[in-house]
Amino acid sequence: MINLTKNIQIITNNVRVCESFNENFNVIYVDGGYLDVLYAVRDRIHIGSILISHPLMGSIKPNETPFRSVVIEEKNGPVDYQSLAIIESSIESCKKLLKDRSTPDWTEKVLEDFRFLDIRLLESALGSLM
Repeated sequence: MINLTKNIQIITNNVRVCESFNENFNVIYVDGGYLDVLYAVRDRIHIGSILISHPLMGSIKPNETPFRSVVIEEKNGPVDYQSLAIIESSIESCKKLLKDRSTPDWTEKVLEDFRFLDIRLLESALGSLM
């Protein structure tokens, strides 16, 4: 069983997630883009953490939004190969989409909307754990 207060980590590049979830969860802020978040998740999986939310959840493509938050269960142990396969596939999909068409230079209002959507997706993922 997952201990929601101790073992859950949220890896994000969305400052609103840090503000909203930092009291109840271990939030790791990544100062970078969508792909940087996926690399940070992969680094954690390499040391034994397990994916809880899918890195590409939702219908917003990586080349449409600059924000992503991913939930993992922090562990130190053997590599979970299912989590590793999912994150590697997600990284490749993200790279392909960004190569085909980069993320637009959105206005601050649109960026705030994407931050909000990222939080709602995260809340949905966390809600399924309870």
